[in-house]
Amino acid sequence: MRKHLIVAAAATGLLLSACQRQAENLVEVTGHLFVFNYRVASATYLLTLKKTGPIPDSSLIIAEFENPQGGDPLVLKQKIYPIDDKIALQSENLHCVRKDRPYSVNVRLIDKDGKVLQELTTEFRSDLDQTVLPSKPLVVGALYDKNPEVFKPDGSVDFSNTDKCPS
Repeated sequence: MRKHLIVAAAATGLLLSACQRQAENLVEVTGHLFVFNYRVASATYLLTLKKTGPIPDSSLIIAEFENPQGGDPLVLKQKIYPIDDKIALQSENLHCVRKDRPYSVNVRLIDKDGKVLQELTTEFRSDLDQTVLPSKPLVVGALYDKNPEVFKPDGSVDFSNTDKCPS
């Protein structure tokens, strides 16, 4: 009798452990790209995520983008709202993006108490070199007037890129 009780208890424990849910991801990457805006002479990282599970209120996403210019990563902290099904993370302006070079980003989803709910890493790779962008915006102001620093009064134009980038 005792032997049957032990076997039954072991079987019950095994069944209950099989019913436990695996830790699920709360977000997943749906897209990542470099955004080159020629008109305003800017380049940024854009990472899009999709919610795949319930995220507690007051949660925060912290993204650490590799700095193409070198040095410390570019850190973005963004609050997550319950209504958001999709999350877009856009970095500050970048300098020195190189074609075909991998750039990493680390993302942490944390709750209001700072507990890490999920971590993920992904990689960006550009098919363009940032030298295709001018150093100065082509337009200025709300009416997109030609930038006089680019379009000179004498009719000449200066599309040069003066970024100082590491080799």
